[in-house]
Amino acid sequence: MKVVVLSDTHMNKPEKRLPERLIVELETADLIIHGGDWKIPEVYEQLKQYGTVEGVYGNVDGEDIRALFPAKKVIEREGWRIGLIHGHGEKKTTEKRVTEAFEGEKLDMIIFGHSHLPLLRYSGKTMLFNPGSPTDKRRLPYYSFGILEFNNQLKAEHIFFK
Repeated sequence: MKVVVLSDTHMNKPEKRLPERLIVELETADLIIHGGDWKIPEVYEQLKQYGTVEGVYGNVDGEDIRALFPAKKVIEREGWRIGLIHGHGEKKTTEKRVTEAFEGEKLDMIIFGHSHLPLLRYSGKTMLFNPGSPTDKRRLPYYSFGILEFNNQLKAEHIFFK
């Protein structure tokens, strides 16, 4: 199973399109996960043309996005338990907030966004994965998103592009 993971699209105009490099991967995705800060529902409309979309809302999302997605959720695919959350909040680091948000839950992975900083590391036995942003790289040299593959192991990687 191939999963495309993105976050922090911050697209505020309906006519704006997703990057071509991302679309190439969306065309072969079995599942698409968005970690929040969609900004407008048209992003969801674009993504769902390529397959099933799971997601959460972020701190810049209005009621239209909040009506479609929760703040936090757990999904199960191919025997893997994955927590989804945007990661915004007060104090602490984004990583600390996301791990505390799922404290006591047995998860294989937590997908989050907010910082726009691509991250792949472990907190105990839980993989933490921030795909970065395919549309708002801020001061980073590259845009990014993630690819997950579920087989008998969980594999995650970042795709970086200009």
